[in-house]
Amino acid sequence: MRAVLQRVSRASVEVDGRVVGRIDRGWLVLLGVGKGDSESDSEWLAGKVAGLRAFEDDQGKMNLAVGEVGGGVLVVSQFTLLGDCRKGRRPGFDAAADLADAERLYDHFCGRIASLGVPTRTGTFRASMQVELVNDGPVTLLLDSSKAF
Repeated sequence: MRAVLQRVSRASVEVDGRVVGRIDRGWLVLLGVGKGDSESDSEWLAGKVAGLRAFEDDQGKMNLAVGEVGGGVLVVSQFTLLGDCRKGRRPGFDAAADLADAERLYDHFCGRIASLGVPTRTGTFRASMQVELVNDGPVTLLLDSSKAF
């Protein structure tokens, strides 16, 4: 699984002109599920997102996790994170999981973050979404479960 984390002061996602997910301070997570990803990838990644100390403490140091600052997580499915742009001019998506596995693991990831006590909102799986955010810092981090073990 791959995730792009953006520390935000606010973020929202719309589907068909209607807001389906919104957070104030926290992480906007763009999540891509790859072939061969499993529940253990999802759990590792969720634990990282919930526990990553990238929010500022009273001294201005990145020392606090999202829950410690009263933040939330907005998760948006993004199969394009598995795009391969090495050849030609059109990305290939052979590394992306099939729809059933991707949705199952996306749901598992979102449920796992929520179970860790972090308020969790989502986009709509397989929908065309409009994502709006204010990147705080800016802080943007990349996580890839295939490089974790």
